[in-house]
Amino acid sequence: MQVECYDESGREVYDMILRQILQDVQIGRAIKDIRIYIDPREPVFIIALQYLKTAPPVVMEDIAEYKYDKEANEGFLQIQDEKYLPDLLKKLWELEGRNKIHQPSRYEVIIDDPQIKLEGLVVNDPEENLKKKIYDALFRIIPEGFRVMEHYSEGNIIALTCSDEYIKEEYLEKTREIVKEMEKNKKTI
Repeated sequence: MQVECYDESGREVYDMILRQILQDVQIGRAIKDIRIYIDPREPVFIIALQYLKTAPPVVMEDIAEYKYDKEANEGFLQIQDEKYLPDLLKKLWELEGRNKIHQPSRYEVIIDDPQIKLEGLVVNDPEENLKKKIYDALFRIIPEGFRVMEHYSEGNIIALTCSDEYIKEEYLEKTREIVKEMEKNKKTI
């Protein structure tokens, strides 16, 4: 973690804010590196974050067996791992409609007239879940009023360049420098 600011007391305050928000959102252990550059005189605020690799997505076959009954026009799911059952039900409700999904027991789910292909259906994506928490944290960290933003996201690095006016090219260049340094550190580790 690194906070860069011309004002030492401002740097310390932002370091404290950063640590508190990462703790509140509970992503501190998932963050490999985070850099903040702030200069209120310009005004510019840059935050770049590199997160650690997550587990692969959980697909339907990881948690349930699927069979289709042509005569009844119903799909039957036999649940093997109920840990992800709430995620599966939510996904099925979104895709098929809540009225077509029935759960006679905690290990069975029936889909009336299934319209979607369930094979390979992503039930839970840890990386997407982490990214949602990261963006929540980033928007909490950005100073009030710094709502003009440029966004960068590639691989496991996310960066936001923010100002209360317009984004100057020199701000974007500073963001690119920070990202390049993070990428360089990624290759050496």
